Amino acid sequence: MINTILNTEQFNVDVVNIHRIDPNNIGDYFCAPHHYFEVLKNKSLDIFDYKSEDKKVTQHFIDQITNNSLIVGGGGLLNRDGFTMQMQLFEKLTAKGKKIVLWGVGHNEKSPSSYGKISKYNINTDKFGLVGTRDFSMPGEYVPCVSCLHPLFDKKYDSTNEVGIVFHKDTLKKETIVAKYKDFPTSSNTKNLDELISFIGSCEHIVTDSYHTMYWAMLMNKKVVAIPNSSKFFDFKHKPVISTFDEALSQLKNSQVIDGLLEECREINIDFSKKVFDYLDL
Repeated sequence: MINTILNTEQFNVDVVNIHRIDPNNIGDYFCAPHHYFEVLKNKSLDIFDYKSEDKKVTQHFIDQITNNSLIVGGGGLLNRDGFTMQMQLFEKLTAKGKKIVLWGVGHNEKSPSSYGKISKYNINTDKFGLVGTRDFSMPGEYVPCVSCLHPLFDKKYDSTNEVGIVFHKDTLKKETIVAKYKDFPTSSNTKNLDELISFIGSCEHIVTDSYHTMYWAMLMNKKVVAIPNSSKFFDFKHKPVISTFDEALSQLKNSQVIDGLLEECREINIDFSKKVFDYLDL
């Protein structure tokens, strides 16, 4: 697959937005710019399509990448084994005249020994046409997740719960952790976006091990305690309180509201979009 693409003449006819399209993880699903800009509507591709057993799907993957400029992101596509081969492919394609933009991507190293210690990416971002990363201290222009542009964040919500818990989909399988919070209102990143944002809106404090729930709750002026499951939690510009499921409730008093964060993140993404669309001649 990789060699087929690398050995094929490359074109920049149109554009396709590549990210992890997982309907069961709404953070992955909604972190891509094709959801928020009309010029990118219906121009998306799952970064995992290369390994489909359906030959029509894999051929579509090859054709889309070969013929089009690429917007890669958002999501934790860097420093993660499952995406390394694809990201290194995109890096190599830049030498073949392919226009490629990284938009809101970030590191996602699973080993706890890496937490707060990532100093370089597993690709050379200097080779790409435009680079916007959600990691504040890393190479590239700082561009937080584009999901801040979703209109759900313009709605007003009444807070009816003091504390709400939002589990990552993988944590739902850990009975001990789920049982620990059985007396609290809970949700997960498997819910549809409207339901999850409404749940966040109903709470004063959010405890979560979902990156996008952390981000969305901070956008909504909630006090957040984050339980990290990868390096991605440690390089957002505005630091959440970091804790564990055992200690999170005792850390609630240390969390703070970040005023103006929604407006800040939206402005950064709108400004970046103008550079992207100019670069890609859209």
